[in-house]
Amino acid sequence: MTAPFNVLFLCTGNSARSILSEAILNREGEGRFRAFSAGSFPKGEVHPAALALLGELGYATAGYRSKSWDEFAAKDAPPLDFIFTVCDNAAGEMCPIWPGKPVTAHWGIEDPAAVEGDGQREAFWQAYLALKRRIDLLLALPLASLDELSLADRLRAIGTTADEEVALG
Repeated sequence: MTAPFNVLFLCTGNSARSILSEAILNREGEGRFRAFSAGSFPKGEVHPAALALLGELGYATAGYRSKSWDEFAAKDAPPLDFIFTVCDNAAGEMCPIWPGKPVTAHWGIEDPAAVEGDGQREAFWQAYLALKRRIDLLLALPLASLDELSLADRLRAIGTTADEEVALG
């Protein structure tokens, strides 16, 4: 694997969590990563609260769209290095065959779009913080010095623990 690494974030609707993840990694990865997002059953539009939060935090909000994961299984799709599912539904679904030999991990986050009313902004903020923390841990990994099995273990640990020492080893 060589940088830039192609990363796909998956959730069912591709309207909130995967979009937030794509935005975070593209900015924080500083060119070392190219992040994409998709859904198994895309909603067709990005959740307005996701775009609002990204805008408040200084992220560019143009160009995000809710799209099918089929775009990333096509022959002309970029070869993928990593795939992260960020919702439990997508993690359990039968996935397409992906180009490349991506390392996969599940980083489940509660769906902020399921929260309505006054608590919705806070739900999106909490989802953002959880995803940002996991992506920060990814960025801290010594990717060049890890074999594929060790890397897969570390990526899974990021999704299942709050303990940075376990994730970073």
